[in-house]
Amino acid sequence: MRSNNTCSIEVFCEINPSEDPSKVESAIFNVFSDLEISISKHQLSGKSKNIETLSKVSESIKNNNTKNTYERILKKNADDNSTWFYLNKQAAFVDTIALCSEADESSLGPIKIILRTNDIENTIKSIIS
Repeated sequence: MRSNNTCSIEVFCEINPSEDPSKVESAIFNVFSDLEISISKHQLSGKSKNIETLSKVSESIKNNNTKNTYERILKKNADDNSTWFYLNKQAAFVDTIALCSEADESSLGPIKIILRTNDIENTIKSIIS
């Protein structure tokens, strides 16, 4: 996955009262290896400026033949210089990447990934190709 664009990646995940924050952190690191994260009582957030942070998502797209689904969601959620998508938090905890079309598809709340870039079309292509 290569992109010549400047890209920032932000990850947000709610921490429910019933959840162990360290397990939520593990779920995030199962999917995104090189995030700078911060944890508050109710939320984990992470940031990266490296498109390679999304390499496991890209690999999952190729392995599971979900290119069209990701492309549809990323384009539907795109505006001038950003787009976003949801991943299932429980799936991430067991090292599986599962896209959610809606937030409520993940019973404990989804992981929200926001991409900001100067060329959203090419960034989407680099992730799904």
